[in-house]
Amino acid sequence: MLGCLMISVKDTVEVDFNVSRHLEAEFASTDWNFLILHYLGLDHVGHIGGRQSILMAPKLKEMDDVIKRIHMNSILDQENSDSHTLLVVVSDHGMTDGGNHGGSSYEETDSLALFIGHGVEESNYSPYDHNEAFQVDIAPTLALLFGVPIPKNNIGVLLTKLFDSLTDDQRLRSLELNSWQLLRLLKAHLPGLHCGESSCYSCEKGLETNVPTSEAKQRLCYLFSKAISAHNSWQFRQHSDFISADINYFQVAAESYNDFLRNASEWLSHRATDKPVNVLMSAIIMMLVSSVLLMGIVFCLFRRVHFAQVGCCSQLEDPYKILHLDEVFVFIVIFLHVLSLGASSLVEEEQYTWHFLTSTLYLIFLSRTIESLLKRPNSVTLQNKDDKTVLPHSSPTDARNNSGHKFTKFRPSKINNHGTCRLFSVVVVLICGRLLRGWHQGGVNWIYLPDISKLLVHAGTSTIKVCQILSLFAIIILGSHAIFKLKSTTNFVYGVWSSLLLSAFLVMLHTMENHIYDLEPMNLSTTSIAQVFYVVASTSAVLTFLASPWIFPVYSMEKQMVYQVRSNSCSTKQRDSFLLSIRETTYLIGTTYTAFWCLLQLLIQQPINAIPILLIYLQILFSIIYFSADRSFHRQWVEVAAIYFLGLAGHFGLGNTNSLATIDVAGAFIGISSHSAVLSGILMFVITYASPSLSYLSMVMYIDMKDITFISSTHEYEWSIFLEKMIALPCLLPLLFNSLVLTSFTIILLLMRNHLFVWSVFSPKYLYVCAATVCVYIGVFIVAATGLYTYSVFCFRTRNPQEKCPQVLRDNVISHSQTNVISQ
Repeated sequence: MLGCLMISVKDTVEVDFNVSRHLEAEFASTDWNFLILHYLGLDHVGHIGGRQSILMAPKLKEMDDVIKRIHMNSILDQENSDSHTLLVVVSDHGMTDGGNHGGSSYEETDSLALFIGHGVEESNYSPYDHNEAFQVDIAPTLALLFGVPIPKNNIGVLLTKLFDSLTDDQRLRSLELNSWQLLRLLKAHLPGLHCGESSCYSCEKGLETNVPTSEAKQRLCYLFSKAISAHNSWQFRQHSDFISADINYFQVAAESYNDFLRNASEWLSHRATDKPVNVLMSAIIMMLVSSVLLMGIVFCLFRRVHFAQVGCCSQLEDPYKILHLDEVFVFIVIFLHVLSLGASSLVEEEQYTWHFLTSTLYLIFLSRTIESLLKRPNSVTLQNKDDKTVLPHSSPTDARNNSGHKFTKFRPSKINNHGTCRLFSVVVVLICGRLLRGWHQGGVNWIYLPDISKLLVHAGTSTIKVCQILSLFAIIILGSHAIFKLKSTTNFVYGVWSSLLLSAFLVMLHTMENHIYDLEPMNLSTTSIAQVFYVVASTSAVLTFLASPWIFPVYSMEKQMVYQVRSNSCSTKQRDSFLLSIRETTYLIGTTYTAFWCLLQLLIQQPINAIPILLIYLQILFSIIYFSADRSFHRQWVEVAAIYFLGLAGHFGLGNTNSLATIDVAGAFIGISSHSAVLSGILMFVITYASPSLSYLSMVMYIDMKDITFISSTHEYEWSIFLEKMIALPCLLPLLFNSLVLTSFTIILLLMRNHLFVWSVFSPKYLYVCAATVCVYIGVFIVAATGLYTYSVFCFRTRNPQEKCPQVLRDNVISHSQTNVISQ
């Protein structure tokens, strides 16, 4: 076997050159009977640039020259002009313009089967004529031509035209062997099938695929017995002197075999899709019960949070009795999405559904923001316990000053600043969403329309690399700004920032070294650069997760309690500081997660997707800023749903669809120096679900922006309080949304199992839904593990919070209380 150990899908030259350079020596040698030439360059060219790539024509010419050399050396030079040597040229799949395959479109199923040899009769071939055959028919055809057994589970039918050069006896023998192969499979599916019984010969009806099993047995048995009988009759006539001019026994036998083969193959293909409906219904019932239970848990959790907020401030009771427009629309989004899964056209074009629904939700946010800005702010505003929330870069003093339980003067300028911040943030999200909408024309019906990605490809590789570098710098600036918004910029924070810069530098090196559209050999240094990046990024993220809770300080309460001696609230203030430390830690961890994830995507995604990665990152960051500008503006479940919807819209904004053809195979081999199905599969999963995963990781940043009033007002550090108020909804809502989609589409798939597009539309979509379920579980696990680990570490570091109050301040509190008594 001649080949190359390099498996990089970006290599289009060296991988084929290492095969071709051995051809002359192997052709001159006589010590082999079987030669495998493993050419991969053509497939790599297709994955890189699609079927219309500028590299496609030169590579096809190169492969044509190789076939010509094989034909000239191995066939035409043979002395015997009647040689039975057959040259077979086949392709296993086609390729889309996007550089992928696996779906059912014409571009993906357009493959070649070319048979060249002295024994093949010349036909009146026209370039406008297409003799089509099923790919499953290639295996039995080649097996019989090579004289080897047919694969035991193959249900194909041999291509009879390729056997016309054989004798009549050989042609009927080939049909007989193919028939026995399918009969063996029929007996495995139809126990008790015994052909040759007299009852079989009485059935002369055509075979249907939806007949009862008993009728199928009789009809299939009849067709097989008829073919065997006709074959025996032909053999008898060959060995006798009787010649009939009225009946062509060979033609009757061949047609009988073909009739049986065609019907048996069709019945077996349908049989492969028959599933036990009762078992599937039982599984669906279990899924429904699970979804209902999860929905009940989320509803009960929401009621607990709602009543806690109402009890904390009675003035907030009225707004919570009604559903605002954004809250109603979230329910509408879920309902419309589930409803759209029943239409094949909407499944094919799902990207338009999510772009429209997500943009509409943020337009509602924009409307509410403008409406709040147009209202004249009151000079006196209610300042309740909810306003105790502080950003990670706020000081404990800010938390103290915002912790009052009474009316407080609130400057209108501060309200306007918050409103302007919200307005700017939601506008940025909408602009980024519109750019994502026009970046890729995905789906099936409109993929040929011009879009931004096609314009950049036509502009050339230099333009694409400029976009990559600009995206890289923008992500680094955003990530660095987010990191240094922390109040505590310790050496550890600088270390995290340094690792972020190092990772960005490695991504830039890989971008500059990668000759993805050039006719140059793959530079092996790019593999090493990618491997170093994987080590640096993963190590930095894991160390930040593990070490941050131990390194960040638990803020001292001494300064706060000096100003709070009149209120016996030492433990409450200590809890405020305790939670502020948790929030700074989760903020740093979440920022690290999202920044490194974006850098990873810049490394392994298609270069054309560099700008979309930046746009999705901007959408999520500005959404978090929008939600944190005024924490009483939207309910928490609406905010979580909005971030979740952004991840789904971004998934399609990166060029993904519900067709398996859009799965990016090229990036799955970046940084892999030896074959590993597990590693390449993981990278393929990471590439495909880049945007949803980023939205889940950003939940770690989001929970640090939320209200901590209910936790700080409790008398003890309780796990249940932390779970309910900080990480419950960000974890449970994605699970609930995904559970509803998974259960609904499972029911739809069962109902559509006989639909015309069940294999081309609904089945690939179900694979995506199942993979999305895995993505949700992984993302929720990371969010929950980060929150619980951080909280448990800080609890361990402050196991006796009451002992943290300095004795001097306690004496001051007691002394001040005594003074009040004397004064009274």
